[in-house]
Amino acid sequence: MCGIVGYVGRREALQVLLPALKRLEYRGYDSAGVAVLNGVGVQLGKSAGRIELLERELEGLHLQGVLGIAHTRWATHGAPSRDNAHPHCDCSSGVALVHNGIVENHRRLRAELVARGHRFRSETDTEVIAHLIEEHLDLGLRGAIRAAAAHLEGAWALACITEREPGTLIAIRRGSPLVIGRGDGELLVASDVPALLGLAEEYTVLDDDEMAVLHADGVRIEKADGTPVTRVLTRLDLDQEAAEKAGYPHFMLKEIHEQPEAIRATLRDHVEPSGDRVTLPELRVDDDAAVALSRVTLVACGTSWHAGMVVRGLVERLCRIPAEAEIASEFRYRDPLVGRDVLAVPISQSGETADTLAALRLARSRGAHAAAVCNVVGSSLARESDSTIFTRAGLEIGVASTKAFTAQIVAGLLLAVRLGQQRGTVGPDDARRLLAGLAALPDRVAEVLEGARHVEEAAQRFADRPAFLFLGRGAQYAVALEGALKLKEISYVHAEGHPAGEIKHGPIALVEEGVPIVVLSPRGPTYDKTASNIEEVRARGGTVLAVGTAGDSELEESAEVFFPVPEVEPELLPILTVVPLQLLAYHVGVLRGCDVDKPRNLAKSVTVE
Repeated sequence: MCGIVGYVGRREALQVLLPALKRLEYRGYDSAGVAVLNGVGVQLGKSAGRIELLERELEGLHLQGVLGIAHTRWATHGAPSRDNAHPHCDCSSGVALVHNGIVENHRRLRAELVARGHRFRSETDTEVIAHLIEEHLDLGLRGAIRAAAAHLEGAWALACITEREPGTLIAIRRGSPLVIGRGDGELLVASDVPALLGLAEEYTVLDDDEMAVLHADGVRIEKADGTPVTRVLTRLDLDQEAAEKAGYPHFMLKEIHEQPEAIRATLRDHVEPSGDRVTLPELRVDDDAAVALSRVTLVACGTSWHAGMVVRGLVERLCRIPAEAEIASEFRYRDPLVGRDVLAVPISQSGETADTLAALRLARSRGAHAAAVCNVVGSSLARESDSTIFTRAGLEIGVASTKAFTAQIVAGLLLAVRLGQQRGTVGPDDARRLLAGLAALPDRVAEVLEGARHVEEAAQRFADRPAFLFLGRGAQYAVALEGALKLKEISYVHAEGHPAGEIKHGPIALVEEGVPIVVLSPRGPTYDKTASNIEEVRARGGTVLAVGTAGDSELEESAEVFFPVPEVEPELLPILTVVPLQLLAYHVGVLRGCDVDKPRNLAKSVTVE
């Protein structure tokens, strides 16, 4: 969850480390710190809070050197504080390291190290690594890190420096991501590619248990046994503008408005010119294997799980095969029934979500083919899956995911249509209907965004309410969950999503005068049933905010606030109905004075359990 940056080159390290670190602040912002190495030794600067506070701390320290490491923290072990901020050092402060991950056996290691005379300065699990390295420095830094890693249980990505080897920066990973970037006469290591923007021209991704030894004149990547690894570097093609707000007040609002293009990009090159067939060469499942499938299991966390819930219905409807959408952190611990006749579909924006990766590995170990839906080329999920369908949503910096959600549903629909074609359950007419609807979908999303002024007005009316309920049926239940999650994440308002049909089985007890009830009720098979639920909550004083089909005068009359969406194919509706809920959460968060791009206690990429 934390962000790591390391640099070796010709420039002053701080000039590179701080801008790169800011591009990783979405990974955590509880504290931050840097360590720079020069002729004096390791020099530290640390601060609780965000990077801007670290910058103030550094103003009077004059840290100089052309080699250094930096860290922005999402706290796991130990409260956010200066002492618990990374980098952490050994007893003599001659070794400094930054860490992303969790050392699961840190308590035992700490007790053993204290018994051997080591002095600890923090409450973190990370500090044990620095002391373990200290004990093995007679092996050189490379050997010491390998020896220390042999004692660790859990996940880690490390970048380490020592005054004993002043020209060397070493990085190693297991279970947590690390990339190596190369610029003009300089090298970087980072937790994620955005840190490299404007600094590196090419990059590569480290695999588990690989070590990178960086010097000013080059990098050596090697396996656990020291065998060198040859890598072809990939050109860094992220647009610099993607990491800027482009005139929007927040990344979240920008990314909501980028959804039409994210959908277009995800569709690009996946529809044959005839318009009645999906071409999905990324899906390495032949026709015989598709026919032999007995089940599709989608596994994901958070927003991606909600997307999986929508895709589950699409798969069952179009492929006529049982499907389930599982929370990855539950799936991995319940001994699931998965085998060669199951298609596992892990879904993750970052491709580094720890629980989703563990679910993927479990499914593959039992013979399932894994077809991932992911937004990051080169991520662990993409590299470890048998097939990967990329969402092409572009860089998403706002911690609360928006455009990735809609792009994941689009990718899932392409998967469902393709499997249906292979299984003979989706004919040319159905495919033509769906693909024509998908082609027009970016314009329909743009219509919702253009008419969104009324969402901000509604937010002004309801921003002070202490709780919201979200209701929907079928795929709209998944949208209700997503709308509630967005509001919780961004505004810290208590919000719950429920199936509308379950309202009488408990949640209606929460309905009283003035409670906002957000109801998703576009025209469709369950429209009349949901209309009855609306009357039930109105009768008890609930204030209804309805998302429905444009022109639906009955729904508009029964609601206090009406958010219209254009009429589209039923399979596409969740991509439209979620947009007003994203905007509602955004505006409520802004009105309540929250930092909507960096909500408290959250991080963009959950790389620890």
